[in-house]
Order: sequence, then structure tokens, then C-alpha cells
Amino acid sequence: MQKIWGIFLALAILSSCAENQKKDTKAVAQIAIEKPIEKKYGFDIEKFKIVHDTIKNGDSFGKLMLENHVDYPKIVKIAEEFKDTFDVKRIKVGKPYVILKSKDTLEKAQVFIYENDRVNYTVVDLRDSVRAYKSKKEVSYVQREVGGVIESSLSQSLDTLGVDYAVTINLSEIYAWTVDFFKLEKGDKFKIIYKERYINDTIYAGSEPIEAAYFEHKGVPIYAFPYTTDSLKQILDYYDDEAKNLRSTFLRAPIKFGSYRLSSRYNLRRRIAYYGYKVRPHRGTDYAAPVGTPIIATADGTVTESTRRGGNGKYVKIRHNGTYSTQYLHMKKQKVKKGEFVRQGDVIGWVGMTGNTGGPHVCYRFWKNGAQVDPLREKLPTAEPIADSLKIKYLDHIAPIKTQLDCIQYKVFEKEEDNLLTLNE
Repeated sequence: MQKIWGIFLALAILSSCAENQKKDTKAVAQIAIEKPIEKKYGFDIEKFKIVHDTIKNGDSFGKLMLENHVDYPKIVKIAEEFKDTFDVKRIKVGKPYVILKSKDTLEKAQVFIYENDRVNYTVVDLRDSVRAYKSKKEVSYVQREVGGVIESSLSQSLDTLGVDYAVTINLSEIYAWTVDFFKLEKGDKFKIIYKERYINDTIYAGSEPIEAAYFEHKGVPIYAFPYTTDSLKQILDYYDDEAKNLRSTFLRAPIKFGSYRLSSRYNLRRRIAYYGYKVRPHRGTDYAAPVGTPIIATADGTVTESTRRGGNGKYVKIRHNGTYSTQYLHMKKQKVKKGEFVRQGDVIGWVGMTGNTGGPHVCYRFWKNGAQVDPLREKLPTAEPIADSLKIKYLDHIAPIKTQLDCIQYKVFEKEEDNLLTLNE
């Protein structure tokens, strides 16, 4: 009899377990069916009909809103009361926007979202009382280390490694005073540490400033570390591993890297086609670039001339101190006037073809003690190094970063095998 009751008890327990398993399975199934609320720009997307588009020629905020059944008084209120947050006159062609519309038959715009860039956006909430505010997408930062050996050019080498072109420009600006990027040699090396931005951990959203770099040109190593020496003025410069400033008092070119090619150097025995191939000294350095390319001052100084004269065309001349002056010829238009003080990197005009010129370029002339010299051969004065009082703190700061740089391996692109090879130092 005990055996029979034991069997019944076992069957009851098994039946109960099976029933519980069914309930658990049903509960799991119910949980799986529940759809999470999908949010975008902070809104429950399921509640709206969504329109993704870009600003086109002829579009205005008012036109877009009227087409989406927004009352005119609301449009006026946005334009007048929210200029600091969203200036309706400043929307640009090509910028993406999103309209969240009601799901009824009218499909009236409820929210307008204007993407200022990949990360930042402006929300105009048209429901009830109108409001506008700025926000940004969730961004994560991933540190990246790259090292490479130059085969032909810096930009091509970095592009091969999948590095954003903005990083190439950043690197060229850091070394603008110390490296002539038109004289790079095959075998020159570089290492970079920087961060990449990602939206929702997947969508690439650009790069951050370079955190550390190493460039080896003709066998000479040059480290670069950003450091702020004045916390109040937030003055940041790049210094080497001995606390020397990489910045010179003069930029090497009057146009930013990537926007030009060096078309003609300083040459006192050059034969010029324009003058029938007769020998005529060329006391300038020509940088060819498309018409309208910004021309920048290579150093701080005061504009002594901004005029047009003969074969020079429209030009600007700047006196930097008692020793140095520079001149920028063949401009399409000048941006500065005589007597103005300009800072290094300020736009002073735009590339053109005025005066005697066979193509769009800027002829850059450089004076030292009243005589024209070749700026690419001059040893230009450097900016101030880090003060002795800050040097120990700086060297302690860069020590671990320098070790990180030194551990980065080089990669070189082998065209024949079409792959990347890692090289040990």
C-alpha cells in the first residue's frame, strides 16, 4: 500500500512541476512578446508618423511647417521668441531634419528636429505651448592607436589605415612648423593616439583632437603632446618630449594643408613661360589652389599694404616685427585693410588670378631684414618653451603617454599582396 501511495505522490509532484513549467513557459512567452518602447531624440517613436528629410533649395522653416499643417501664429512665435535656441533664418541646405507627425488623418507636425551636426540637434516641440531646446545624441568615445610607414604621402597612408581625414589635417597642423609635408620621404613614420566618437556605440560621428603623436622625418623623431600652460586663458600648445614648443612664430604655408599644392619654389634663375622663357628671378613661393580658397596670415602682425598694383594684382603685405615681413599676391579679394592687426591663421583674403598669373595661386613672399629670402630654407624662430616652473609637472604628465606611443607598432601597406603588415620597431 505504501508503494502505491508513493507512486501517486511522485506522479502528483511530476504533474505539479510540469504545470509550473507550462506557467513559466507562458510567462516567458508573454515577456518576449512585450515590445520595448523605442525612443529617438527623447520621444516615443511609435506614437508618431515619422518623416526623415534634408533641407533643400527653396525650403524655409515656415514653408515646411505650413505644409505640415502648423498654425501660422505658432510659426511666428517660434521665429520671434526662440532666436537664441533656433534661428529659423539660419537653417542650411543639406542639413537633415525629422518631423514627428500625428497619426490621424490630418498628419499635423507635432515636433520638428533639426540636426545641427551628427551629434547635436535642436528640438522644436509644437504641441500645446511651443518650446525649443538643444540636445545631443548619446555618444561613446573609443581611443584608437595607429602607426604607419609612409609609402607616398601622409594622407594616403592614413587613409589606408582607415583614419578620418580630419585626423590627417589635425596632424599636419600640429607639425606645420616643424615638418615640410611636401618633402616627406618614403620610410618616414608616424604614430597617433586619438579618440573616435560613436553614436549608440555603432554610428561613427567623427574624431577628437589628437592626444599624442610621434613623427619620424629623415630619421629624426619628433614627439607631440598637448598641454595647457595657462589655465585661466586656456592656452593649449603642443610640446615635444623635452618640453620644447612645436609651434614656430611662422606657419610654413599661407594655405591650410590639403587645400593646395606647391607649384613653384623660390628660384632666382627660373625661366617663366609668361615672359617668353627668359630668366627672371622668382622671389616667391607659389601655392596653387582653387579660386576662393582662404589665404591665411602666417604670423601675427600689422597690415602695411592692402591694394592692387601691376603684376602683383591684389595683394596684402604684413609687417611682423623689425626683422620679418610677408606678402601674399594675386588675390581674388582682400579681407583686411591697411593698419589692421592680424593673428596667425586669420583669413586675410582669397586665392584668385589677378595680376600676371597663368592660373589660380597665391605667391607668398618673405622678407628678412629687408631682403627677400626663401621661407622654406629659413630656420624660423620658435615659440616659447614650457616655463621651468612647469617643466617637471609636464614631464611627469607625458611619461605614461610617451610609453604608450612607443609601444604602438607600425603598419605598412603592401600593394602587391593588398594587405597590411605589422612591423616591429
